[in-house]
Amino acid sequence: MKTTLVSAFVYLFSMTGSYAYIDPGTGSIILQAILAFIASVFAVASFYWNKIKLFIKSKLKKKSEDS
Repeated sequence: MKTTLVSAFVYLFSMTGSYAYIDPGTGSIILQAILAFIASVFAVASFYWNKIKLFIKSKLKKKSEDS
């Protein structure tokens, strides 16, 4: 186990720099993925909005009854 950790440490810290770049096509794909994730979160939230709202109301009502 110790040998594995030492070899992983040496491997990770002995790497040299990479002179690579992200071209515009890759950047647009990343942007599309981020926007698709945000849109899907909003779609799921709007689909379950009534359930979420009722859950929050029940928790707040239960909390006010307890106090």
